[in-house]
Amino acid sequence: MTFQPRELFPDRSARDLFGAEIRRHREKADMSLRRLSEVLNYSKSHLARIEAAESLPYDDLPAKLDACFGTDGMFARIYALAKNEPYPSKLRRVVEVEKRAVTIEQYTCATIPGLLQTPELAKASLRIGNRFAPDAEIEAWTKARIARQARLAGPRPPHCWFIVDEAALRRAAGGPEVMRRQMGSLLERGTQPYVTIQVLPFRAGQHVEAGGSLLLYTLPNEPLLAYEEGSRFGTFVEDPDRVAERRKNYDLLRAMALSPLDSEAVIRAVMKDWTSWEPPQT
Repeated sequence: MTFQPRELFPDRSARDLFGAEIRRHREKADMSLRRLSEVLNYSKSHLARIEAAESLPYDDLPAKLDACFGTDGMFARIYALAKNEPYPSKLRRVVEVEKRAVTIEQYTCATIPGLLQTPELAKASLRIGNRFAPDAEIEAWTKARIARQARLAGPRPPHCWFIVDEAALRRAAGGPEVMRRQMGSLLERGTQPYVTIQVLPFRAGQHVEAGGSLLLYTLPNEPLLAYEEGSRFGTFVEDPDRVAERRKNYDLLRAMALSPLDSEAVIRAVMKDWTSWEPPQT
């Protein structure tokens, strides 16, 4: 199968523009990514992600590119704008929609929702999902994820309803101490008047949304918007009939989940389990 580079939209994003200019100058010089990585003494895999606008470079790369291609500071100037865009293009719309939403309803099956994650869990989760990303990039993503939570503490926070699968509470990410602190944070968040947390217990059995994450966004004066996410994809659902179907699925999950009070009891029990957790004997 022939490799097809990701389509870039340099008119929409400084990150895309940075990647598009690398690709344009590299192809103009008849250089492969491997050859360019050798010239720049830069990781080929990271360079490929930067060119595809999926990663941000280290601060020294723009100067190296300007020196390599003789572009008189062009890459440095674009990077000054690109570094203000911490999210790749596939997540940018999610963040913008989230900022405008008056109600956010989410179900997650495998992890704690990002809006409820502690910095430690966010970092561990991002590292698990991006094994080959540089540490600096993981740090940037972690800061960006936690920064999104600031709106929940603002003067007009959205009403948030989270249904969390019991598996997400019991699957270790970052170790038992990280999970114990995460449980404590969930208990604290659950006391906020605009946040409702329900646990979907194992005994609820299989259901239509098993295996992914479902989000419903209520926006001012706009139709309901759905977003489905898996480990390697994220898709907005805008067709009214399909959104209505996701609405019914979420309402069914809400009915299958424990009450907020019973959910709190489960979270406390899981927190106790993580506190007393010991590694298995070998």
